[in-house]
Amino acid sequence: MGRATLATMDVSARVATPDDLITIAALYRDLEAEMIALKRVWPFTEGLAEPIATPLSSSIDDDRCLLLIAEAFGAPAGFLLGRIEGLLPQADGATHGVIRLIFTEQGFREIGVGETMMKLFLEWAASHRVTGLDAHVSPGHRLAKNFFESNGFKARHIVMHNDGG
Repeated sequence: MGRATLATMDVSARVATPDDLITIAALYRDLEAEMIALKRVWPFTEGLAEPIATPLSSSIDDDRCLLLIAEAFGAPAGFLLGRIEGLLPQADGATHGVIRLIFTEQGFREIGVGETMMKLFLEWAASHRVTGLDAHVSPGHRLAKNFFESNGFKARHIVMHNDGG
């Protein structure tokens, strides 16, 4: 995708560089804390493998991954980690664009940060000729569900979980 950037008013998003990894790691820790409050198993099942610097750094070098960083009013405001995934062999090489993680800092929500990152992701996914899009959303995260639904996503798979106790 090169050096794509999208800006609207005081909100912008761009492809992350290695210089952004410390900032994105801090944003990830904020996401992790928020998600643990909703689902304590999240860091073990849906979070990034530790140390998180490794998968974040790898995503910058992988042309099938997209790591975006967003800013609002000059401050880090969020990030998006997306990737292209192949479907089963019977899909004849078709792929899906997947939003693995998307996060906007609490103080920057509802001003277009997520929308700005989503627009860049959709452009990137279209350039890879994907046949569909998926996004990971945890149950109980109503704002995330609403955000994705407003962008044309619908639930197609629900994972049920039992803590085993």
